[in-house]
Amino acid sequence: MKHIVKIMTLLVAISASWFGLLQTSMVPSRHNLLVPIYFMICLGCYGLLMQVGDGLIQFPTYPQEALLLQQVLNIAILFLVLFW
Repeated sequence: MKHIVKIMTLLVAISASWFGLLQTSMVPSRHNLLVPIYFMICLGCYGLLMQVGDGLIQFPTYPQEALLLQQVLNIAILFLVLFW
């Protein structure tokens, strides 16, 4: 329920600001339809970056995966030293 309220609040704020920009003619008339599309693309990129960034931030909190990664790196280093 909280997510729905957040999304609705965000949509209302975006709509209000968009109508305000249209009323003050800050956005040229030929860009009226392009700006919301650009906004949605930017919002999607932001969401993707936040999801990837959150995954990178949360990774060190999993000690088993960190140990496994360290073992894989040690094997790779040993392989490079022996066969390079």
